[in-house]
Amino acid sequence: MAVALYRRYRPESFEELIGQSQVTDPLRAALRNNRVNHAYLFSGPRGCGKTTSARILARCLNCAEGPTDTPCGKCASCVELSRDGSGSIDVIEIDAASHNGIDDARDLRERAGFAPSRDRYKIYILDEAHMVTQQGFNALLKIVEEPPEHVKFIFATTEPEKVIGTIRSRTHHYPFRLVAPATMLEYVAQLCVEEKVEVEDGVLPLVIRAGGGSVRDTLSLLDQIIAGSENGMVSRERTNNLLGYTPSELLDESLAAIGHGDSSTAFSVIDRVVQTGSDPRRFVEDVLERYRDLVIVDATGEGAQAVLRGMPADEVARMAKLAALYGSRSLSRAADIVNDALSHMTGTTPPRIHLELMIARLLVERGAVNVRSAAPEPTVVPVVEAPAPPTAATPPPAAPVVDAPVPPAPATPAAPRATTPPEKVPVAQPTEEAAANPATAPNPTATREPETANAEGLTLSDVTDVWAEVLEDLKENPAVWVVVNVAQPVALDGDVLQIDFADKVFVERFKEKPASGNAVFEDLREALIGALGVRFRFVPRVGLGLPTTGSTPPVAPQPPVAPQSPAADTRVEAENPFAAQAAADTAAREVSLETNPAEEALSASPADDAPKTEEELRGESVVRDVLGAKLVTTVDREVSPGARFVDADESSESLFESPAAPDGSPAQAEPASPEN
Repeated sequence: MAVALYRRYRPESFEELIGQSQVTDPLRAALRNNRVNHAYLFSGPRGCGKTTSARILARCLNCAEGPTDTPCGKCASCVELSRDGSGSIDVIEIDAASHNGIDDARDLRERAGFAPSRDRYKIYILDEAHMVTQQGFNALLKIVEEPPEHVKFIFATTEPEKVIGTIRSRTHHYPFRLVAPATMLEYVAQLCVEEKVEVEDGVLPLVIRAGGGSVRDTLSLLDQIIAGSENGMVSRERTNNLLGYTPSELLDESLAAIGHGDSSTAFSVIDRVVQTGSDPRRFVEDVLERYRDLVIVDATGEGAQAVLRGMPADEVARMAKLAALYGSRSLSRAADIVNDALSHMTGTTPPRIHLELMIARLLVERGAVNVRSAAPEPTVVPVVEAPAPPTAATPPPAAPVVDAPVPPAPATPAAPRATTPPEKVPVAQPTEEAAANPATAPNPTATREPETANAEGLTLSDVTDVWAEVLEDLKENPAVWVVVNVAQPVALDGDVLQIDFADKVFVERFKEKPASGNAVFEDLREALIGALGVRFRFVPRVGLGLPTTGSTPPVAPQPPVAPQSPAADTRVEAENPFAAQAAADTAAREVSLETNPAEEALSASPADDAPKTEEELRGESVVRDVLGAKLVTTVDREVSPGARFVDADESSESLFESPAAPDGSPAQAEPASPEN
C-alpha cells in the first residue's frame, strides 16, 4: 500500500522545512548558542508544519551529537523520530483534543517528575493545545512555569488566543504562516519530478490554489490527482473536474460575452454551468479570480507572466486581449459587482438567482458605458419668456435664450448697442406665427457652433459624459456633494470650465476656502483629474436650472401679443437697448418661481411662523450645517429645465467671450482670469 505524499516527504530537519524561515532561523540560532527555552508555543494554520517542527526540535535536542541545529540522522533517537521511525519513548505526543481535562493534566504532571529513560530530555508535545480546558491549564501551570531540568514542553495550536495568558507568558511563541504560492509551486514541481509524473501546464497552479497555502492539504490533493491519472500524465481537464474549477476556456467565453455586451451568449454559459451540476458559488469565485488576473495583466502588461506564475503563455495572451476589451476602469467595476454578488450568496435564495442577477448587472454596466460614450451632447431647453404688459411702448417678445454665444448685430450710428452677454444673446426674432404657437418655433439650439477640442483633445461632451461618475465619487463627502449636485458644466474653453449653479449661495460655498481641509472646488478638481486626467480651472456662476430626472413639465403657451409697428420697435430699442433683455430676465424669474418652489422659499422672509414638520426641520439642519445659511432642503427637489436662476447681484459679463468693438467686429479676447 502506498504511503501518502505528505507522510513520505515529511521534513526531517529545519533545512527541509519550506516557507517558515521566520521560525526555523531563530530556533537554529538558539540551538547553536545553547539557549533553548523550557517551553515553546507553535501556532499557525493547519498543515503548515507546527507538529513537524516540534518533532524536528525534539530530534535536535536529543541527538547524540546535540543539542544541534542539524540532527545526525544516525543515532537511535534520530532514527526513532524520523518519518519512518516508530517514535521515541522519551518524546511523548499528546492529543490535547482528547486529553484536555484536569485529570489528564495531573497525570502528566506526576509523570514529568521522572527522568528520561535514555535520551537527554523528556519532551512533551501537546497537539491542538487550545482544546485543553481552563482547569487543565491551571493544573499544568506550575509544572510549565518551573519544570525539572530534563523536561521540555512544546504546545502546538491553530488558535493561540484560546491558550490562557498565564501559559502563553511562560513560553517562547513562534507563529507559523501559510506558504507562499511561488515557494509552493517550486516545491510541488520538484515532488512531481521525484515521483516521475508529468503534469500539463496550468495543473499545479490549480492544485496550489485549492490547497490554500497549506502544505499538507496541497500534497493531499496532488496525491489524489496523481493517483487518478492515466499513464503517468495529469491532465488539466481531469484536474478541473476533480477540484470543481471552471475550465479557463469557459471563463474566457463568458467574460468575452460580457465585454461585448452579448447577453445571449453570457446567459447560455450560465445555463451550461448549471446543467453540468457545477456549484454556482464556485463559478462566481472563478469569475472573480479571473477578473483579478485581468486586472494584473492590464496593470503589468508583458510582466504578467512573472506575477501569474505557472500560467500557460497562451492563456496569458487570451487574458491580455480580454483586458484590452474592458479597460482598467471597467475591470475594477466588474470585479466589485462580482465580489458583491459572492458576498450575498448566502441564506435561502437559490445561488443560481444570484448568479444570473450578477451577469445582468455586469451586462448593464457594460451597456451603460457604451451608451454614455456614444450619447450626443445634451441640449439646453430654451426658456419661453412671458410677455410684458401691453402698453404703447411695449417691445416685441424676447427671443429664446440659448447656451451658445451668437455674434451681436452691428451697431447703428444713431444708437450704439452694448454687447449682450453670451448667456442671454437673443437669436433672430420669431415670426408672428411662431410667436403665436411656440411649439412650432424653430429650435434655437440649431444655431450652436460645433464644439472644438482643447489642447488635451477634450470637449464639453467629454466632461458631461463623466459628470455622473464624478458626482458618485463625491458622495463620500456629503458637504461637497450637496453643493456640486446642483451644478452643471455648460462651457469649456481650454482648461477653463464654466459651471452653472442653481443659486448664488451654492456659488459662494463652492468658492469658499475652509480653515482646514479642501475647498469644494479642490475636491471637484481632484475628481475630474481622476476621471479625465486633466486639471481644470473653474468659473462658477448662477445659470440655467438643472435638468430633472423626471419628465419635463409642459410650458404654458404665450398669450397673444398686440401687434407692434416696426417703427415703434426701433424707437423702443433705441431708447432702451436692454429693454428686451430686462423683460426676458423678469419673465425668467417668474417662471423660475413657478417651477421651483425651493427658490421661492429662498426668497421668502425668514420670519415664518408656520409650524414645520420634524422632517423639514431635519432637512434644514442638514443644509444649514453644510452651507452655513438658513435654507430649505432644495437638493432633493426636482428643478425644471426651463427655469433660469439669475441673481440680482450676479454679473452677466462672460469670461469666455470678449465684447464687440464699437464698429460691430469682435474685439481681441482678453486673458480670462477664472476664479479658483
